Amino acid sequence: MSARDRLTDGLYGLGWSTVKNLPEPVAVRLGRTIADLAWKRRGKGVLRLESNYARVVPDASPERLAELSRAGMRSYLRYWMESFRLPAWSKERIKGGFDPKGLHHLTDGLAAGRGVVLALPHMANWDLAGAWVTTKLQTPFTTVAERLKPETLYDRFVAYREGLGMEVLPHSGGTAFGTLARRLRDGGLVCLVAERDLSSSGVEVQFFGEATRIPAGPALLAQQTGALLLPVTLWYDDSPVMQGRVHPPIEVPESGSRAEKTSVMAQALADAFATGIADHPEDWHMLQRLWLKDLDPTKNPAKNSVQNPAGDPAEDSAKKAPAPEKGTS
Repeated sequence: MSARDRLTDGLYGLGWSTVKNLPEPVAVRLGRTIADLAWKRRGKGVLRLESNYARVVPDASPERLAELSRAGMRSYLRYWMESFRLPAWSKERIKGGFDPKGLHHLTDGLAAGRGVVLALPHMANWDLAGAWVTTKLQTPFTTVAERLKPETLYDRFVAYREGLGMEVLPHSGGTAFGTLARRLRDGGLVCLVAERDLSSSGVEVQFFGEATRIPAGPALLAQQTGALLLPVTLWYDDSPVMQGRVHPPIEVPESGSRAEKTSVMAQALADAFATGIADHPEDWHMLQRLWLKDLDPTKNPAKNSVQNPAGDPAEDSAKKAPAPEKGTS
């Protein structure tokens, strides 16, 4: 293991072993302090965050974009402080930590015996929403994790999420999609982070008026299994309780080829994400290049990808290391 890998693994280990034991007011202040320091340093991650927010709020002044990026970094570090502390939260705390609207779309689908795919962008705290589902709704779900390096870091993320009640499948080996499909055909729940896919298998969509790619997996799973596809957006308000919305189902088109249906569904998913992000841009933690025109065409897009076609949160989360300078997610 290289020195850099040891450092990365050690930082995550320090977070989970130390931050989770801090008194909550101390953890909140620590997160805000780190966020403000990162914002003041104006590193690549912060500048990219502002550039992405400029697409979301096109009429924003430079001063407004700076305010948004500062709020965005605070939201981002709130995510990290909460995630490091989640394993120590009581069940009652988890149950009261999230207040989603439109929940009937999910519960009705599950009650009907249909599988359900929840697709989310990188907003607020995906892990808290997942822990709430397994704890409050007592509903297990399955997700996908990209193999990380160092291997010990991958093991940390898998253990962390399994400890919250999630089934985590490795993407490597090409069997994840088939397993997800089986879970859905059995009436199960699949949750995927799905607004960023720079691989060659992503579906091109219009997102805030410009082209990008998102994973094809959520739409393909819905088509092949008959599962509901439900977009979900998350945000923070001034309370300790995270807010969220389960959007209405994205229907499978009645006609067209598989590719055409996937394209229509992917665009509808992107539109739902855009609605939630426009309402709460500071809670969208996108500190990397997203739009196609921002990418270097001389590079292999797959090497820039942090998600696979099935929608892969783990590598993305690993790249969310709370390093003030880089601030990647």
